[in-house]
Amino acid sequence: MAGHSKWSNIKHKKGKADAARGKIFTKIGREIAMAVKEGGPDPNSNGKLRDIIVKARANNMPNDNITRSIKKASGELGDVIYEEIVYEGYGPGGVAFILDAITDNRNRTAGDVRSYFSKCNGSLGTSGSVAYMFDKKGVIIVEKDENIQEDDFMLIALECGAEDIIVYDEEFEVHTQANDVTKVNELLIENGINTISSEIEMFPQNYVDINDEDILKNTYKLIELLEDCDDVQKVWHNANLPDEDEEE
Repeated sequence: MAGHSKWSNIKHKKGKADAARGKIFTKIGREIAMAVKEGGPDPNSNGKLRDIIVKARANNMPNDNITRSIKKASGELGDVIYEEIVYEGYGPGGVAFILDAITDNRNRTAGDVRSYFSKCNGSLGTSGSVAYMFDKKGVIIVEKDENIQEDDFMLIALECGAEDIIVYDEEFEVHTQANDVTKVNELLIENGINTISSEIEMFPQNYVDINDEDILKNTYKLIELLEDCDDVQKVWHNANLPDEDEEE
């Protein structure tokens, strides 16, 4: 690019990467806060907190950040009150969206989310307006290990309470009942299995095909706006997006 050195391009890319990493740390910090609020600050007795700490380390979140988030949630570093909110709505082309948010200002978050939907020709709905279109499941990601055979792993996972196992090139995706994900994750670890993450996910029962270029463009824009919002933790939708362009 004329007028830009290679180093300036590298700095620009690094700046974007640093900003993205900062947002990830912010979101994980809020997850830690909610886990502490629900089960206390000790990961030895709070399975949910333990799972989030594993996720934080997998995302290269420094231990100081993790400790500070736990202390902040415990009231040691000030009293910030977060609450979890689920938003539902329709994006362009009738695509169903569900958002998990953690916020310290309900009005601000609701206003931001409503604005994002409006900008992209969508609309924020009421509670339950699209939730019935999704199934809630626990998802555990397991790194493949050459020391354990695939058949042996599947047997262990099923004995630990897994409902389904999807095999990928470098990892296994273990599905559980939503309420069982922490328990199954702990049992896998006890059996010497290296789990990478353990979370609740929403799976669409049916997908919406998008054949209009403007609708597709606005769908991507809405996803980007929502994922870029510090208050929004997770974004699920039932759009059938082209594989090569899918960024989720």
